[in-house]
This record gives sequence, C-alpha cells and structure tokens, in this order.
Amino acid sequence: MELDEIKQQLDELDIEMSRLFAKRMELAVTQAEVRAARGLAPVDAAGQREAKQRFQQTAGESLSGYAGVVWSTLQDVAQSCQAAALGEPSALCERIARSLESTSQLFPESATVACQGVEGAYAQIAADKLFQDAHISYVRSFEAVFSAIASGFCQYGVLPLENSTAGSVNRIYDLMMQYNFSIVRSLRLKVDHNLLARPGVKREEIKEVFSHEQAIAQCQEFLKTMPGVKVTVCENTAVAAKRVAESDRKDVAALSSHACGALYGLDTLAADVQDKGNNYTRFICIGKQPEIFPGADRTSVMLTLSHRPGALYRVMSRITALGINLTKLESRPLPDRDFEFMFYFDLETSVYSPRFIQLMGDLEQMCETFRYLGSYSEVV
Repeated sequence: MELDEIKQQLDELDIEMSRLFAKRMELAVTQAEVRAARGLAPVDAAGQREAKQRFQQTAGESLSGYAGVVWSTLQDVAQSCQAAALGEPSALCERIARSLESTSQLFPESATVACQGVEGAYAQIAADKLFQDAHISYVRSFEAVFSAIASGFCQYGVLPLENSTAGSVNRIYDLMMQYNFSIVRSLRLKVDHNLLARPGVKREEIKEVFSHEQAIAQCQEFLKTMPGVKVTVCENTAVAAKRVAESDRKDVAALSSHACGALYGLDTLAADVQDKGNNYTRFICIGKQPEIFPGADRTSVMLTLSHRPGALYRVMSRITALGINLTKLESRPLPDRDFEFMFYFDLETSVYSPRFIQLMGDLEQMCETFRYLGSYSEVV
C-alpha cells in the first residue's frame, strides 16, 4: 500500500470518527434530558461499566488499555456537554456569579492588612504596592496571617507564594488546606538581596549571616564566597536586618533589602547578591470572602482526586479541551493520608468566559474534593 493511499484512508476515517463523535455527543445530551425528565440519576454507573468493557473488548486485547482511555475521555466530554445543555448551574457557579455582582468595581485603596515579619519586610513592600494606604499589622508567622483574616482582625493578608529562583513556599500551600479564604489579587515583586551590616563593619569580619530560608536559597552562589560563615535562618528578612541592627556583635550581617538597610541604619557590604538578576517573588492578597474585581483573568483551585489511574489525566484533559491555559500545578502531601496529595492549580482564563464557568462546574463533579480559591488579576 502506498503512502498516499494510507493517508487518504486515515483522512476518511478521521472524518467519519468526527461525525460519529458529534452524533454520540448529541445522543448523550438527549439521554441526559430524558433521564432528567423521568427523575432518574444523571449517570447510570452500571451501564457505563458495561459499555466501557464492550468498548475495550471490541478493540482487542492489545489495544484494550488504550481503548479504555479513549472511552473515559469520551464519557468525560459527554458529561460536560450534558451539564451545559441542561443549563443547571452548580452551587459554586452561582456563588461565583454572586461575587461578580457584589464586588466593588474598584480595588480598595485603603485597608487593614496583615503581613508576616516587621517593618521593611518584602510582604510590607508588596502590600504598599497593592494598596495606596495600607494599615499594616505585623504578625509573627504565616499562619498568623491566615488567623488574622479568619478572625476578622484584618480585611486582607499578603503572603509570599513562590519565587522564581527558590520555588514554592511550601508552608503557604500547607496552610491553604487548613483555612478558608479567597485570593483577591496577586503581585510579582522584584526582589534584590543585599549583605547588610552595622556601620564600620567590613565584609571579612562577618562570621554569621541571618536571613529567611527563601532568601538564603536565592543567594547560594554568593554565600559560597564566604566559606566558614555560619548561616542562621530567621522568620523574615526584615527581622534579620533588625536583629543585626540591635545586636552588640560586629561580626554579624543580614541578607535583606535596600529598604531595610535604610530603615535600620545598616551599611551595604555587597549589593544585589541573589543568584539571578530576574529574581521575583509572587505574593497573593487574601480576604475572608470571595471578591472578584473587574479584569480577573486568573483562577486558583485546590482539589483531591480518587486514588486510581488516570484521575489527574482526566482533569488535565478537561482543561486542555476547553482551551484554558494551566500556568501552575503544585502538589502537597495530605496530612494523615499516606501517599495522597492535594493539587493546586493556577488557571489563566477570563472569569467572564463561558468556558471558565463550564470548567468550574465540571471540576466540582470530577474531583473527590474541590475548593475554589478565587479569581483575580496579577499586577507587577
């Protein structure tokens, strides 16, 4: 058989498969409408199992596994088409619609904001960029930021989520599982670390450097140029600078910002010592209730999946089928559940898009647990 003949037959089969696919989706929608009219459950689980077995047997033993994947994908798409045709919005979609209607057209200029650390912290710098007039309450830990929001002590909290050099801040993802909150905005902040010490101290005198673990991870190459120097982790880069300023020792330094150097009266022994010049930290601004401000084009969700083959693939294929861009996928182990994970997704899609509403409804049905964390825009 010639290549041209093979291609022609493949093209003909593709066209026929496309027609059959459209016909199958049409029948699936009709089936859902009839079942709904008769008060039956949307899905006949036993019938689906039998249909899948027939589909795999017909394909033959060597292709049975692949046929199972094709059948599951067809069924997922059918369920999505059925849900869209029946036009019954989920409770989540209704909540999103209410948030869109009730949220102010303008992001607030003034607010009470919780930040971890002390004055000069990068979270404070991020808060000042997000709000024109941020009334900041400093707390000792990331968890205290979540607590301040949950208790109503502060309207918003600002937290670092990931860094372009050091990666994700895992503690934040773990806390996300414990607290109810909503992301209302995010910010990409350029981060430049500097070696700061008390006035008159020389670099060769330094025996110990203080900083936050993320900053330390972002300055590994520089720290290698200071062999024998002890590196001590602090709660925050601003705390590190304050600690050096208040210390009686002359052999300590901090990895911190230019702003902290000026704030605490420290000299810069080495500037911009991070490993990469394009060092950015992404901060999220969280609130107690969902608020979706105009222009929201990012959405974050957390979900768990049944512990069976293909579960994550089904979610990914649904996102792909709707033409939605997945910008981040993070997994964190679930407490007290061996080798099971919570998945965090960042999706790039307008909150006003019908595809967004369809995906939210689909994922809510597909996942073992599903949490909508908010829709928002990101500023730089």
